[in-house]
Amino acid sequence: MENTNAVKSFYEDSGSSRTGIMSWLFTTDHKRIGLMYMYVLLAMFVVGVCLGLAIRLELIAPGKTIMEAQTYNAVFTLHGVIMIFIVVIPSIPAAFGNMILPIQLGAEDVSFPRLNLLSWWLYITGTVMALFSLFTGQGAPDTGWTFYVPFSEFTTTNVSVAVIAVFILGFSSILTGINFITTIHRLRAPGITWTKMPLFAWSLYATGWIQVLATPVLGITVLLIFVERVLGVGLFDPNKGGDPILYQHLFWIYSHPAVYIMILPAMGVVSDIIPVFARKNIFGYKTIAVSSLMIAFAGSLVWAHHMFTSGMSDTAVLIFSLLTFVVAIPSAIKVFNWTATLYKGSITLEPPLLYSLGFIFLFSVGGLTGLILGSAGTDIHVHDTYFVVSHFHYVIFGGTGFGLFAAMHYWLPKMYGRMYNKKVAKIAFAVLFVGFNLLYMPLFVIGLQGMPRRYYDYLPQYQTGHMISTFGSWILALGLIIMFVNLYKGYTKGPKIGRNPWGGSTLEWQTMSPPPLLNFDREPDTSRRPYDFKGVTPDE
Repeated sequence: MENTNAVKSFYEDSGSSRTGIMSWLFTTDHKRIGLMYMYVLLAMFVVGVCLGLAIRLELIAPGKTIMEAQTYNAVFTLHGVIMIFIVVIPSIPAAFGNMILPIQLGAEDVSFPRLNLLSWWLYITGTVMALFSLFTGQGAPDTGWTFYVPFSEFTTTNVSVAVIAVFILGFSSILTGINFITTIHRLRAPGITWTKMPLFAWSLYATGWIQVLATPVLGITVLLIFVERVLGVGLFDPNKGGDPILYQHLFWIYSHPAVYIMILPAMGVVSDIIPVFARKNIFGYKTIAVSSLMIAFAGSLVWAHHMFTSGMSDTAVLIFSLLTFVVAIPSAIKVFNWTATLYKGSITLEPPLLYSLGFIFLFSVGGLTGLILGSAGTDIHVHDTYFVVSHFHYVIFGGTGFGLFAAMHYWLPKMYGRMYNKKVAKIAFAVLFVGFNLLYMPLFVIGLQGMPRRYYDYLPQYQTGHMISTFGSWILALGLIIMFVNLYKGYTKGPKIGRNPWGGSTLEWQTMSPPPLLNFDREPDTSRRPYDFKGVTPDE
């Protein structure tokens, strides 16, 4: 590391002649790009949460509360589009993958820095277009985030702009996946073999392949909606000889693997955090690494378990139900290995570990209820009820959301060089955890009772569950406010930290806090295995 710029913080020098905000908007530094992703997706997360709170407030009692039925349809559609395509799918890979992956590999940047910047600009373009769809045409899309045909072809709302936004966001995801796969293959520092890569890198590797192979299917599918709306081609319209079930197949061929784009990076975060705060080598390193690839592969084969009620043959139902249970095995392996790592460990209950433990519990609830949906017999009864809504949020928000919060509490001190208030962080976690379960657990109950999802109104027998859920949403929002305010105060005014405040053993903890422009101010020691803590102590 002889380059004199290497010891300059990436905050001080972006490596270009531009200054101010332009030095950020046109930077090719992976750390700045990762932070820009994080700022935008957190802002959109706040928007999505506000829309979710509006949905819950409307459903606190039967009948109209704060909005009309058409507005309600538009609000839950936008909530889904923002949270899935703009927040959750890019969250950990685009933000923390960009920030941390090259440093964990001992590299100075990703393989294609300019392509990385292009992927961020595509992400911004898609985000702006999604918001633009609200205020143009004849109103915000009202189809739900799945854009199911034939309704998405005939509705007069502004679906066309929304699907083009999703198409552009898909390209951003593909470019990120290509960059990460190539970086892992080509830019690992000497000594970083495949069996010495951190498990977070393994999770991004598996995720990258899903992004590259599955996302084009989504792009083609939403583009076909646009073509049908504009040109009237009868691919999905049954009145023109089209098949609406074909759309469901195409959509879920991408959208079920997309669940693993969302959850695999969070699993990688947890796999990196637990050994650090248990002061133990990870139990079953190779098994966890291989299980990430197994999830990516098997998860791409189970799309039709979303379609058991669509009229598939009994043989297809049997096969897809069996595959759904098979894909649960590698996830169960991970949960077992995380628990085994904690067993007899010297556990330090710091905020990153708390969020990781919350992830394990909430994801396990989501996963086990997913088996109920994966079994065709029980799925017939709970399909399209609030049971599905609750299951989905336990997996995506309880899983990816808490994984993102764990990553923020674990790695952002490294990126900013300052520490937040740990006591307040623990209080925020407790409020968040209680609010989350109070929000979504009652939805399991009313779903089993038969409450359909996506309904604007409902019978009085479901009011108690909806009321408890709405109260829980307010507690959850309070927890989010406490968490974000604490993080903001920490990273602007918190105490400065050294290189390794947590006592981690992966390469990012060998460099300065915040890291220099070229990531390392001295040659990293790649001889140590990623979860070997002998002689490693926190240096706060």
